Amino acid sequence: MTAREWIDAYAAALGVPAPDEARVDAILRLASEAAHASERTAAPVACWLAAEAGLEPEAALARARSLGT
Repeated sequence: MTAREWIDAYAAALGVPAPDEARVDAILRLASEAAHASERTAAPVACWLAAEAGLEPEAALARARSLGT
């Protein structure tokens, strides 16, 4: 199963729309920012926190980047 197939299947299991490629890219950039600014374990937690806060991935990435300044 490819990553795209897994994401689509997981979204369907959760009853939510699967993210498009642009959103997946933004989520991965957020995860990368968290992992490189801290430890790798920060990546999935940062993505979860952004979702809990109701932030779009780009907005979450901007906030994550602001932590380093």
